[in-house]
Amino acid sequence: MQFTEEVAWGLSDFALFGAMLFVACGTYELAARMTGNKAYRAAVGVALAAAFILVWMNLAVGLIGSEENPANLMYGGVLVVGILGAIIARFRPHGMALSLVGTALAQVLVVVIALIVGLAYNLGDTLMLTGFFVALWLTSARLFRKAAREQSPAGAAP
Repeated sequence: MQFTEEVAWGLSDFALFGAMLFVACGTYELAARMTGNKAYRAAVGVALAAAFILVWMNLAVGLIGSEENPANLMYGGVLVVGILGAIIARFRPHGMALSLVGTALAQVLVVVIALIVGLAYNLGDTLMLTGFFVALWLTSARLFRKAAREQSPAGAAP
């Protein structure tokens, strides 16, 4: 706000950003304390970074049109898929990998629905951002899969 007048954060904006940082960093710290597996820690970090950026961008400018576009609310469902999947998987690496693949599919589904309904205004940007987030979700899934392989005994199917 000191460099441009285009950014006008109020006290509530700073509080929300601080809360988002607290949740993301606290969740990562908890995961890091629960396991020494580097692949698992990296997977959690990538998934949390993707979720953080998704929420931040959606609140700031919106991913489908502007931040006022109600279609952006569908991205909350993407996060719900990831969170519920993690809970159902009991945070075990193999289940987490499947959950993150489901999250990537939910990310794509949001754009498909927006296209069908006619809410996606800037298709190029929307597709590019969707690809970015899908890549992050799938990277996290791959890291969880690696963590599952490292965790399973030799010769056992992951």
